[in-house]
Amino acid sequence: MKAGLEVHQQLATGKLFCRCPAELTETVTGTVLRRLSPTGGETEAVDPAVAFEAARGLLFRYETTPSSCLVEMDEEPPRALDPAALEVALTVALLLHARPVDEIQVMRKIVIDGSNTSGFQRTTLVATDGWIEVRAKRFTIATVCLEEDAARKVGEGNGENRFRLDRLGVPLVEVATAPEISSAQEARELAEEIGLLLRATRRVRRGIGTIREDLNVSVPGGTRVEIKGVQELRLLPKYLESERERQEMLLSVRTTLLERGAKTPPDAPRDVTVSLKGSDEGALRELRRDGVALALLLPGFAGLLGSPAEKKERLGRELADYARSTGVKGLLHSDELPGHGIDASVVERLRRELGAAASDAFVVVVAPSREVGARALEAVRRRALLAFEGVPAETRDPLPDGRTRYSRPLPGRDRMYPETDVPPIPLRSEQLDALRRSLPELPAVMASRLAETHGLGPEVVRELLRLDEVTRFEALTRRGHAPSLVARVLTQDSDGARAIAPDATRDLTEQELDFLLGAVREGRFAKEGLAAVMARAMSGSESVEAALAGSGLTGLTRGELDGIVEKVLDRNARLIAEKGARAVSPLMGEVMREVRGRWDGKEVAAALGAGVSRRIAGKGQAES
Repeated sequence: MKAGLEVHQQLATGKLFCRCPAELTETVTGTVLRRLSPTGGETEAVDPAVAFEAARGLLFRYETTPSSCLVEMDEEPPRALDPAALEVALTVALLLHARPVDEIQVMRKIVIDGSNTSGFQRTTLVATDGWIEVRAKRFTIATVCLEEDAARKVGEGNGENRFRLDRLGVPLVEVATAPEISSAQEARELAEEIGLLLRATRRVRRGIGTIREDLNVSVPGGTRVEIKGVQELRLLPKYLESERERQEMLLSVRTTLLERGAKTPPDAPRDVTVSLKGSDEGALRELRRDGVALALLLPGFAGLLGSPAEKKERLGRELADYARSTGVKGLLHSDELPGHGIDASVVERLRRELGAAASDAFVVVVAPSREVGARALEAVRRRALLAFEGVPAETRDPLPDGRTRYSRPLPGRDRMYPETDVPPIPLRSEQLDALRRSLPELPAVMASRLAETHGLGPEVVRELLRLDEVTRFEALTRRGHAPSLVARVLTQDSDGARAIAPDATRDLTEQELDFLLGAVREGRFAKEGLAAVMARAMSGSESVEAALAGSGLTGLTRGELDGIVEKVLDRNARLIAEKGARAVSPLMGEVMREVRGRWDGKEVAAALGAGVSRRIAGKGQAES
């Protein structure tokens, strides 16, 4: 397998081509309805991805917001490229040892899927030929680009997609590697390292949706496939392994088709509505509402549309994805029949009607009209023809289970042409020299410094870097809080709070964390209760003071703690008699459940250990 990575990170600056705030909002101030048309790029050719989107014939409704203006609506020319965003992009390029271009030239990349009101996305090349090392292997950074983020999709249906303009124009830095990744684990580690470097600038956005990866993958004998918009780093290996399996399956299908001497599918489908009228259950329910059923013969494809039970990838799913891209819900194919409301006698009738031999397969589409069904089966026919070539070049969307789904043809250079509304920006040597003198610490240098200065372990330091919490960590330790406890709050307890309150509406501020850490230091409650108090404050309008007061975690005296320990010891006298000092470990959880974060765990363990020792000593005296 060969793979390359593109990391897209939102920058913490204003929008790229206007001065609106780069903030998401639920406030909608108006709507605009548009239809986008295809056009040629600088080569005058229409890109296949653009032609594909145009064929869908969708309408786009755009919601305006307080963080959008006439620039986002494409009713006003863009302003000059934001200098702060360019500075961050150049900083990233220099950290990656890349060579900045002589002049920043903004380009238009034609996109008519509705994500841009203008029908194109603005992007610019910033630097080339960089590198980054991961586990002593050097990976080439092919390009560093600066571009505008797309509008946010908020709904779809009835031939119309809805987008919100608050995200349109937010600056993105794009870091693209050469295709030098050879394993799924390598892809994850490289993505993590690039993410750490981006966060080291301390000028990038945080949170869900602010960073995403595109994967370009191929196997020997295949071609490049792009998996676009991966947001969960932990799923990167699964997407790569799934894509490897999918491409190997497609190459195996191609070999079988060529060995069989399979023929191309017929140009036109056959109407089989009458043959299926009595079988209107499940996937054929559309036939009850005056729908039509169309079938397409696939000569030589028998047994190739399904797959063994242990495999997830199969050609039938590929054909169904192409059919869905035209607007139908899916298809049925002969490798999964009888089933889905079609019995064996109906299958035989269909095979006779289509003239299918034993080595032939067929697919059936149910649609509200013949026109819609014919369009879907034409897409299926095109995909079946591509099976003779092996792996088609295409863009695929990631799914939550680690698989991917066909999105559109792979775009190329035919969609690019220069932006005439934004003047080029020459890059001066003195400007680059000034940036080089003020470069932030590299992640490895920062990790070494944090470990040496604060005595933190390597895994804790890496987690602080990954979560972009170094700034808050250093600020809180300067306030006198113990480094190990601050690190715990920013990593372990923050994760615990989100697990307790998955619908939390906000993050805690540095000042709020300072208050909670101070309360622990003063002995008002134990650090074991931090996650619970944080969750309470994060999930409502309560202040951290009120959350702590209402948590029930304060006010436990030493005498009350000793009383809880004695009760647990009384209930477990037999266990203590059997295990002696080894009883402390199983009893610790029982005591902590009653203490509920109101006392430090080390002190609880000490009190419990002392109590067990007393019981053992008392038993020995009694026996003697």
